[in-house]
Amino acid sequence: MNLLSQISFDAIAASLLACLVIRELMIIVLPDDIAGPGGWLVDTGEEEA
Repeated sequence: MNLLSQISFDAIAASLLACLVIRELMIIVLPDDIAGPGGWLVDTGEEEA
């Protein structure tokens, strides 16, 4: 229980923000077959026809 008392809301919010930023950077930088429509690492949705 002592470990849980050391975690603050700010730490959780910063971690979530960092994850979102890293995800968006991966989508921008990596090719579509890795991070894009139908990508194996980050799937951003359906491929457009």
